[in-house]
Amino acid sequence: MSGSRRLVRTWEVFPGSGCSTAWVDLGQGALTARGRAVGLDPEPYWLAYALETSDGYVTSRLHVTVESAASTRELDLRRDCGRWTVDGAYRPDLDGALDCDLGLCPLTNTMPVLRHGLHRRPGTGPHHFLMAWVSVPDLAVSANRQTYTHLARAEHGARVRYESDGFRADVDFDEDGLVLDYPSLAASLTA
Repeated sequence: MSGSRRLVRTWEVFPGSGCSTAWVDLGQGALTARGRAVGLDPEPYWLAYALETSDGYVTSRLHVTVESAASTRELDLRRDCGRWTVDGAYRPDLDGALDCDLGLCPLTNTMPVLRHGLHRRPGTGPHHFLMAWVSVPDLAVSANRQTYTHLARAEHGARVRYESDGFRADVDFDEDGLVLDYPSLAASLTA
């Protein structure tokens, strides 16, 4: 990506008793990333992913592989001209979604924050999104409604409230739009 900056972030991930690292190329209006994660719950697994976005930080592709003692699973999630496919099959329930949200992966909270500048300035109110949510480690894909609300500027970025299905967390993001602290999910081990 021309003119991009390379960032690396590692998080301790609490629900999966593991950790996750993302290598991110952040450009003007788009990002690409690859990541690795290790989790212990519900069984030990390794996860690898590659994420690509188009203009406006809109997801264009997420490819994920999960390996456990019993099996290896893969997912190819794509968005093209507003239509989502999961392993090549059209998913009309995801129409209208701009982003993917990979479970237990703090990086995928970045796209809506960057698109709306929620890590830099207060918005005009809550921002409501439909997401293509990917459960880990089974890689099931479902439509998920989420709300992001800028709460306050912080020393190294901003605090943004995340809400979905009755769950709520006030998440700290850095100046690049990457998660620093996501209560009950993850905490950055590197800056």
